Amino acid sequence: MMKFAIFSATIGATAAFAPTSSYSATKSTLYSTPTEEVTIPSVTEESSTSDIPADIPQPASAVIKPINGWVPDESLPCYGLPGAVVPTGYFDPLGFAQSGITLNEIKRNREAEVMHGRVAMIACLGYIVGEQFPSPFGITGPANDQLQQMPAIPFVMLSSTIAAVEIRRASIGWKEPDFGDWSKTLWKLRDNYYPGDVGFDPLGLKPTNAKDFANMQTKELQNGRLAMIGWAGMCSQELVNHRTIMGTIEFYQKVFAGVNPYEGCGDGVIC
Repeated sequence: MMKFAIFSATIGATAAFAPTSSYSATKSTLYSTPTEEVTIPSVTEESSTSDIPADIPQPASAVIKPINGWVPDESLPCYGLPGAVVPTGYFDPLGFAQSGITLNEIKRNREAEVMHGRVAMIACLGYIVGEQFPSPFGITGPANDQLQQMPAIPFVMLSSTIAAVEIRRASIGWKEPDFGDWSKTLWKLRDNYYPGDVGFDPLGLKPTNAKDFANMQTKELQNGRLAMIGWAGMCSQELVNHRTIMGTIEFYQKVFAGVNPYEGCGDGVIC
């Protein structure tokens, strides 16, 4: 009987060291000190790990190359493109560059802003110069009325030049169209294309330093923005009073001097 009791106690003690298939979460709460958990990998895990050769190189993360010193940063307004100046700073009341807009859309909007600014600067100069100096084709009057006075051949040459410049710009900055799936390339700019940089720099004014380039880009943007507002004002003014820019200035000089600006004007004549 004593031997049977000792044998039973021994079996009960050794059973505590036997592995079990399940673990009781309720029992673990009785311990006041944490116990280390040893995880034994299964045969499947060991075999899957051993099947992968150790000499296979891991894929490297994509490195974004700077474009004119600019590296797109999603955390910055407008992906870090230059153009913000005091006192307004980053000014985007209509949300053209709000969070969630893709990089391609940001670049496309900046492309439109830069190109419209350049055209507006040329237009402002053309309004004043074109109205003050005689044209070889006998074109006169406000700039708004000069285009329809052009002869047919010069008009075709002007239109062809504009078309050639635009096609050239599209071939530099825009992806080739995919006629099989047009949605892949429609409105898409090249990844290595900086908005507005078409490689035209006959005077060599483009800086090579990233900071200097950003400063010059900001100056161009500010002048272009001002020119767009200025051109809109000149065009509207000529649509209202049908006078040239200098003619309008002379008109109001007479008004402020107390002189009748219509004195000496015949019936139906705008002067």
